[in-house]
Amino acid sequence: MIDYSKELNEEQLKVVTSGDGPCLVLAGAGSGKTRAITYRVAYLLSQNVDPKNILLVTFTNKAAREMMERVQELTIKDSEKTGVYLPWSGTFHHIGYRVLKKYATLLGFKNNFSVLDGQDSLDLIKLCIKVEGIDRKERRFPSPKVIQSIMSYARNAETTIQDVLELKHSSFLEIADTIKRIAEDYRNRKKTANVMDFDDLLVYWYLLLLKSESVRNKYAEQFKYVLVDEYQDTNKIQASIINLLASHHRNLLVVGDDAQSIYSFRAADIQNILAFEEKYKDAKTFKLETNYRSTPNILKVANEVIANNINQYEKSLKSVLDEFAKPEVHAFQDQAEEAAFIVSRIEELFSEDVEPKKIAVLFRAAYHSQALEMELVKRGIDYDYRGGVRFFERAHIKDVLAYLKILNNVEDRVAWSRVLNMQVGVGPVAVEKLLQFINDSEEPLENLEETGSVLGAKGQVGWNDFLQIFLPLLELQKENEESSTGDLIKTILESKYKEYLENEFPDYRERIQDLEQLSVFADKAEDLNSFLAEAVLQEGFNNAPTGNVDSDEKIILSTVHQAKGLEWEAVFVINLASGQFPNDRALREAEGLEEERRLFYVAVTRAKKFLHLTYSLSGGFNNFSQGPSMFLEEISSSLVDVNDISGGTVWDDINEDDSDLTQINADSDDDITYVPEDSGGGFLKDINDL
Repeated sequence: MIDYSKELNEEQLKVVTSGDGPCLVLAGAGSGKTRAITYRVAYLLSQNVDPKNILLVTFTNKAAREMMERVQELTIKDSEKTGVYLPWSGTFHHIGYRVLKKYATLLGFKNNFSVLDGQDSLDLIKLCIKVEGIDRKERRFPSPKVIQSIMSYARNAETTIQDVLELKHSSFLEIADTIKRIAEDYRNRKKTANVMDFDDLLVYWYLLLLKSESVRNKYAEQFKYVLVDEYQDTNKIQASIINLLASHHRNLLVVGDDAQSIYSFRAADIQNILAFEEKYKDAKTFKLETNYRSTPNILKVANEVIANNINQYEKSLKSVLDEFAKPEVHAFQDQAEEAAFIVSRIEELFSEDVEPKKIAVLFRAAYHSQALEMELVKRGIDYDYRGGVRFFERAHIKDVLAYLKILNNVEDRVAWSRVLNMQVGVGPVAVEKLLQFINDSEEPLENLEETGSVLGAKGQVGWNDFLQIFLPLLELQKENEESSTGDLIKTILESKYKEYLENEFPDYRERIQDLEQLSVFADKAEDLNSFLAEAVLQEGFNNAPTGNVDSDEKIILSTVHQAKGLEWEAVFVINLASGQFPNDRALREAEGLEEERRLFYVAVTRAKKFLHLTYSLSGGFNNFSQGPSMFLEEISSSLVDVNDISGGTVWDDINEDDSDLTQINADSDDDITYVPEDSGGGFLKDINDL
């Protein structure tokens, strides 16, 4: 039998035994939320609640399997018999599919409808674009992936395509009517073909519950207990579905942490959890604040930073572990110096018997990893990259390198093929014609306008697009021999290639940031030829076979978003510089600063024993001078050890009386002093101390 009082702490026990009615469980990082929710299910089963009367909803298949396995282990332990199977446990999409399979006819579908996978969906959108009379081989138009992301966000956020375009793609507003027609055609074709995509599984499930009172009542009466994991990540449709399913018995227990709500870009709505008590006036609120993961030293930093958020439930994590080393803050002159320190510290951790798999380097955006990746390669340290592709393997990086390779070596047919195949109206046959013409020309770069004469009318469109990108590079190189390779990359970023990125990729903003970082790296190169050689060497190292090295022998590089839910013994959070983390763009968005602070909180609370927070005083696009992140300034100096690369202290305490000082600008030859603005106490940074 389960002895709940012995196997749970006091906070968890209250959730498990007193979770009737509307309940909000605020589960802090590392507080055992999965334990609380699975023991709650086991407790209900021990009270003779029929398994079919329990609905347990999670976000991922992995989480669903883990919870079901734990429930079965607990029920075996409780009854000494076969573990209880929970028939209504799974992801939102999985459960929605089961319901729709039974009642799809009420929505005009047949019960044997199929579900489109991601590629099937893109293929159908591609057909709708073609039917609209748009040939993407002849003119630029948003790719199926971009159209898909626009439609998906609109549906999950319960908003309109017009609103999404105004929010995320203002340059597409002139074709808004066309995009709306494509979306309508896509919807109709799915219905005609008796198919649904993943978003439909939520949208039609919600519509079914709204449209059919009998279906709504059936499930609302059946599910006596509804439990939802990671509630802070639900979108509006998911929250609406849950509210309807719990409307009869009102035994709704949602578990989440508003301080870890970081997915608004996926249409997650933090108001679902923040407004829960307003929605359910009689709700009981439980707080899980006992942390089993991190040392008290790390939690003090996390607590202090997140306390600056206004829209939140106040919590204070408490550790069950002993005091350990204070988190460290390190400032550096540039990103290369920052990367060198991190790799040296990683090597020290190896010597202290910390396994590679227990070390992670986290960053706000993918492009932040570039300098570090290069340093790891130089030192021969293997790493796994989470949340994307390694820097020099990314398609847009290779695109820009191809333009530069042509500039450096006009005979590079591989580079020519890459850039030409990107252009509208230029197919394989046209590429061969162009390459032959270029090969036969004595001065191919001097006669580029003439080169396009070998193409037909459609190909001329693409060739002109290429010229709009490439001719400014030639002009810059001719007029200014002292221009850096970084300037060449900036010129590409200011060209029609930027339009290409927005049309092709939903995450075009992140790709632009990657290229801005590439220009920073390029500015340090001696010349174009040496830059290209270094970039190619990086590609070669990245693609080299790793032999018998498995994932257990590699450190982890990850965006913070991808790191949520994970933990490591040692964590480095890098590029904590002003304008980088928090992200400048996020600061311009409504409630953006608070989500950025939650993201930093997630990063900090991934660490178990060692936490290093680092930033460089110069770097970023245009290599501007930058101070520390405002999040660092929110940390009391007594909570961290602050050192420069040589080990000396560079940040001194500021008296509270000085907390209203603002940043002092100075010429590059003068001292540059950074002080916090309304930071409530923090540190004084002087660049000369480095």
